[in-house]
Amino acid sequence: METGTRVLLMTTAFLTLPGCASVSSWYHHREDVREAEEEARRQEAAQNNGLPPDDNAAPPRVIEPEVERQHRRIPRIKASDLEFGLNYGALSIEDFGVNPVYSANLAFHVTEDFFLRAEVGRSNGGTTSFEAISKIPLLSNAQRRFTYYDLSLGYNFLPGEAFLGKGTAITSDFYLTGGIGGTDFGGNTNFTVNFGGGYQVLPSDWLAVHIEVQDHVFQSTLLGTSKLTNNLEARIGTSVYF
Repeated sequence: METGTRVLLMTTAFLTLPGCASVSSWYHHREDVREAEEEARRQEAAQNNGLPPDDNAAPPRVIEPEVERQHRRIPRIKASDLEFGLNYGALSIEDFGVNPVYSANLAFHVTEDFFLRAEVGRSNGGTTSFEAISKIPLLSNAQRRFTYYDLSLGYNFLPGEAFLGKGTAITSDFYLTGGIGGTDFGGNTNFTVNFGGGYQVLPSDWLAVHIEVQDHVFQSTLLGTSKLTNNLEARIGTSVYF
């Protein structure tokens, strides 16, 4: 009888233990859910009050955007490195007065700032004060023809914008030039150094308008003595890029 009682008690305990484990597991699961809900409420309250979120909280899920990639055609813009220009102005030929001058130039833009320019211009010298008083001409008409041809290096040193009214702005540049060349005048060909500067505006990407001043310096012996002459030119011109 005693042995039967022990067997009955051991069987009852064996059947009861798994149920206790299940109840304990269910209880702990409920505790975890309750703690997660409380943590979520704390995070939401902190965000509403402007407080920084808790670093220990689980990071929010990142939503990856599904954006369809657009295919664009890249325009092929042709670089305009060559520039051709025509100019008109006044040339002060030392001892021979101020006279109209015409010129043409071709420039190659090596970079955005530097360019090389070849130029040819023509004017006609007037009469000297000696000729006006004595009525004795010193030069023939052909010898009075003043022709210069130069090769210069230019530098755009101050790019900017020019404003026309309140709503229109166009590209502009201040530039410097300097170079060497030759001048035919008085029956002689003289080695010439030229230097100057100018200002240009570009109403469009292929057209430019220039105002420029430059000096043509060479050694002259026309009046019986050798001296260094300065021949100042002021002009306005237009050029096209291609």
